[in-house]
Amino acid sequence: MRTKRTELADLGTFLAIARHRSFRRAGLELGVSASALSHALKAMEARLGVRLINRTSRSVTLTAAGDDLLASLDAPFAAIGSALDVLNQHREPTKATGRIRLNVLEHASTLLLAPVLPPFHERHPQVEIDVRVSNNLLDVVEAGADAGIRYGGTVPQDMVAQRLSADLRWVVVGAPAYLDRHGTPDHPRDLGAHRCLRIRLGDDSLYRWEFERAEEQIALEAPGSVTIDNTQFALSLTVAGGGLAYLPEPCVGPSVAQGELRVVLADWAPMGPGFHLYYPGRRQLPTGLRLLIDLIRELKPLGL
Repeated sequence: MRTKRTELADLGTFLAIARHRSFRRAGLELGVSASALSHALKAMEARLGVRLINRTSRSVTLTAAGDDLLASLDAPFAAIGSALDVLNQHREPTKATGRIRLNVLEHASTLLLAPVLPPFHERHPQVEIDVRVSNNLLDVVEAGADAGIRYGGTVPQDMVAQRLSADLRWVVVGAPAYLDRHGTPDHPRDLGAHRCLRIRLGDDSLYRWEFERAEEQIALEAPGSVTIDNTQFALSLTVAGGGLAYLPEPCVGPSVAQGELRVVLADWAPMGPGFHLYYPGRRQLPTGLRLLIDLIRELKPLGL
């Protein structure tokens, strides 16, 4: 039986709502309003004679029929998307088009993407990039993203990962005025007498500051009355004398060079995994995303 064009559009609408579990986010992906999606879904359900989605003011969930339809459509629509993207390979690289949706950590946005996106858009002005910056460990599939960028040790095992940077050194920094007043720690255990800016991770746990020297390794809960999850806020507080911060060395480099901050416990500074791009193995990378990866590896803003 021949499928009508409007029916294919309705199926695409259903898939977007099912992936996002949100009419608003699905509407942002498709470029239409949430109310328009709601009307389209109601018309589709009326035509099929079965409810696909349960929706309340607080949640969007799939019915049993919706689950069955999603399982049947996900792979074929992914294959169609891959087939269409193959056509982009026949374009001139400078004529690449499309939209890339990324979910990235805050550090990846400032250290990796910010230096690369301006030259990328000079080369590929018709490629749109939609970046969601979040330190929460989101499922890129459920978030509707093409790929994500995380530190290497946190990439889900069922994802394909590609390294985008060298490993990073993590350092403790403080403002000269703070260190003159409270002293400079010589050993990680000396941090017990200091005010430290504690780090809240994306899963709502507190990060244990890690140190390494020769064969000795130490991980400790940094003492302090301030807990943060934003690097720029941490830098501003530290420069103002609010305490000691634990951050990737590239984040603090400009402030250290200007004399606003000093690195302490330098001989204890460990190396941590670099950034990796990750995506579901069953998906073919969009042409624009492959071009972005190529440019990151060409420019190497954090080494490779």
